[in-house]
Amino acid sequence: SKSFSLDEPAQPELMDEDEPFLSNLDIFLFSLIAGLIVYWLIFRKKVEPIPEFKKLESVFIDKMKKTGKNIVVFYGSQTGTAEEFSNRLAKDAHRYGMKGMSADPEEYDMSELSRLPEIENSLAIFCMATYGEGDPTDNSQDFYDWLQEGDADFTGVKYTVFALGNKTYEHYNAMGKYVDQRLAELGAQRIFDLGMGDDDGNLEEDFVSWREQFWPAVCEHFGVEATGEESSIRQYELKVHSDLNMNKIYTGELGRLKSFENQKPPFDSKNPFLAPVTVNRKLNKAGDRHLMHLELDITGSKIRYESGDHVAVYPINDSVIVNRIGEVLGVDLDTVISLNNLDEESNKKHPFPCPTTYRTALTHYLDITNPPRTNVLYELAQYATDPTEQENMRKMASSSPEGKALYQSWVLDSCRNILAILEDFPSLRPPIDHLCELLPRLQARYYSIASSSKVHPDSIHICAVVVEYETKTGRVNKGVATNWLKSKMPTDNGHKATVPMYIRKSQFRLPFKSSNPVIMVGPGTGIAPFMGFVQERGWLKEQGKEVGETVLYYGCRHKNEDFLYQEELDEFEKTGVLTALNVAFSRDQADKVYVQHLLKKNKEAVWRLVHTDNAHIYICGDARNMARDVQNAFYEIAEELGGLSRAQAVDYIKKLMTKGRYSQDVWS
Repeated sequence: SKSFSLDEPAQPELMDEDEPFLSNLDIFLFSLIAGLIVYWLIFRKKVEPIPEFKKLESVFIDKMKKTGKNIVVFYGSQTGTAEEFSNRLAKDAHRYGMKGMSADPEEYDMSELSRLPEIENSLAIFCMATYGEGDPTDNSQDFYDWLQEGDADFTGVKYTVFALGNKTYEHYNAMGKYVDQRLAELGAQRIFDLGMGDDDGNLEEDFVSWREQFWPAVCEHFGVEATGEESSIRQYELKVHSDLNMNKIYTGELGRLKSFENQKPPFDSKNPFLAPVTVNRKLNKAGDRHLMHLELDITGSKIRYESGDHVAVYPINDSVIVNRIGEVLGVDLDTVISLNNLDEESNKKHPFPCPTTYRTALTHYLDITNPPRTNVLYELAQYATDPTEQENMRKMASSSPEGKALYQSWVLDSCRNILAILEDFPSLRPPIDHLCELLPRLQARYYSIASSSKVHPDSIHICAVVVEYETKTGRVNKGVATNWLKSKMPTDNGHKATVPMYIRKSQFRLPFKSSNPVIMVGPGTGIAPFMGFVQERGWLKEQGKEVGETVLYYGCRHKNEDFLYQEELDEFEKTGVLTALNVAFSRDQADKVYVQHLLKKNKEAVWRLVHTDNAHIYICGDARNMARDVQNAFYEIAEELGGLSRAQAVDYIKKLMTKGRYSQDVWS
């Protein structure tokens, strides 16, 4: 959350004493202005407040005292998982005779943490995700800045941290590690070891295993015993509306009611802009995949972006799955409902915008395509009337080795979503409101912007591959966002296809000095941000700026099938905007050739650019294999041509990262 202040207007100079204070013209203008002001004050249209997301009461300690809570679980969450885990931990507390609340650090004054010892048997838990290159999530940025600058005294504060990250990334769980270490430095007492969740492996299992050991340690520390209450406790109660005015019902908006019909800047995650789709074309010439290029029109939105930023889009679920869930559960999906928090003091009044219909909730607000986490299975198990099915659901949610193995194979490896689980457990027919309470929120999807705002100020380009695959159960799973985007055709019959979107700033930036050379490595859709970079370098050239060497390493399967943006790239090379275009076609010959092979082949030129000419290196695309292989190629080049040992080469590249000369925009 940024705050802006407007400068005070300059004070007028004092007048000469012998000038008349007001001439006739002055009096006329003064009266006119006064009249206009009065008219404006009386007749102006009341401005609607922008989203109802106010800074909530900042003193969480007082709130905890008022509601008898002794455990607070803060979350740093970008895609909702840390928030989900934090809700689960807050809910767990009641099993141990304690009371917990889940809290967004952005909504509270975190310096209050030093007052936590005022509450008996109190504990702060932090579920902290790491985003991007070791960065804090958007909602924990202020807390992170404050921790770095602050010198609070947390003596007597008891805490523990569970970190969420991904091992394929360079800065694995950096944020969780930092919070864990910094709180200890400020005098807080760690009562249980830092938990490390790895989303490249099985994040759910990491969390469940940590939690199984964490709660007994808490009980021992505070001398309390588990109450043995394993029953499912509802957080929300259902209210069915029979005669509500249609104008009061949410139809997919995320913040302010009717914000899609009545758009008002500024646009952000709570108030996305509905951008019309102006272009949607298939990029690949052949092959069984569908790679696409979309252009979103942001004219008049006041949205600004830079090359390297991400565009976030809010997709909607496939109506076929939504209808089928309604069918299986025998529910009228158009029933208007609200789910109201039973804890009236909670900041979170509803699990998603209410009042709304089940259809809208399942279409716009809930994640119905990802395999459900174990807590969902655990809570739903009570509704399975077949004892074997109920037992299997409870087993998968347990921490026993066979339970974990069953969850891994039957849910995760088989990619079963909630509908597949309902279909394959015919006796499981939960009330739909409880299902809606338990499912996580549908999240925005981030894409690297494939354009430069210098060249396309009113347009944002997306390059993506449509996700579709067959699962082990023979079902076809389709990626929510890419299949939805694929269907967004610019139409001329009066109805424009639109995409709810906002911009997320990134650190992935061209060098400040345009004369610095750049080496860009981006196979597949990893080409996206580099289309923006190359467009921008071309624009800088046209402005008469000195532009350094611009080198691209791109890779695809077959030259004649999926060479994305081939015509544009050839043109950039022809005009000299691209100094060198190196393309690896992995499957056009017997031995697979990838970008890292081309880097090593051109090692002398690469080393000269990096070591002598101050080049900036950019990597975009797959984190699991490509980014690691490319980094190893740079290590090898530094060893061979810089005469360094492996350890020195690693250190050399790490220093480039620290200086902002080796940047990654990767996903797994």
